[in-house]
Amino acid sequence: MNSFSMQIKEELGQINNLSKKEFVKQELAGYFSTFDSTTFSTESEYNINRFAKLLENAGEKNYSIGIKGKVYTIKLKKRIDIEVDLTDENCAKNYARGAFMATGTINNPQNIYHIEITFDEKENAETFENLLIDRELKFKIHNRKEKYIVYSEDGDSISSFLAFIGANKSVLKFEETRVLKNVRNRVNRMVNYETANMGKTIKSSVVQINYINKLKDSKKFDILTDKEKELANLRLKNPEASLIDLGNMLEPKIGKSGVYHRMESIINKAKSI
Repeated sequence: MNSFSMQIKEELGQINNLSKKEFVKQELAGYFSTFDSTTFSTESEYNINRFAKLLENAGEKNYSIGIKGKVYTIKLKKRIDIEVDLTDENCAKNYARGAFMATGTINNPQNIYHIEITFDEKENAETFENLLIDRELKFKIHNRKEKYIVYSEDGDSISSFLAFIGANKSVLKFEETRVLKNVRNRVNRMVNYETANMGKTIKSSVVQINYINKLKDSKKFDILTDKEKELANLRLKNPEASLIDLGNMLEPKIGKSGVYHRMESIINKAKSI
């Protein structure tokens, strides 16, 4: 499990709603919806503690906790059957939180936007998907190794889901990262655009300089008009300048189109030699 997922589960594990028995049952139901056995495993200490506290508050004592390597495991003698009304907003929030705590993961938003919750049973995955779709969150289902994955790659939906399950601090961090990422992407696009334009300018400049030098080397520079000579000499002195820059250097100044046509005339005369 990546560090961003761990941070979210740490935050969710500290939500103080354990005194409300109905909320406890709903969150437990979310946990149980993701797996079909009597054994629950996780690498998150906050997660295993949360699940244990939920069981205790629901009056369930018949379980044991073990640890092997980095994996914590809770073994129950039997599963708890809990009826949940997902049309109720509080019920849905706690249920969704439990499901995410159980098997949810989310990528660091600095890389890609991706969240997923894994279910053993297709029916439970579809129930969870519909719960989110009913709240206008863009989630889908796909199969992976006989599991059913409810996932989203939509940044807005991921942010709204985190807010929905009560991970408010994580929402702020997620949104901050999104803003910085968007700014960085815009800057990169601008740099790439400017670099591409600079490349075109340099390529055109090289062609123009070659033709001007051809005129000078063949002693034909005087076939140019005075205005063309002025532009040609400016180009030789300013190989990196754009047509707009050259136009601003001329006396009087002319626009890009005027510079283009004057330069074309220079090139055509060089070609005719």
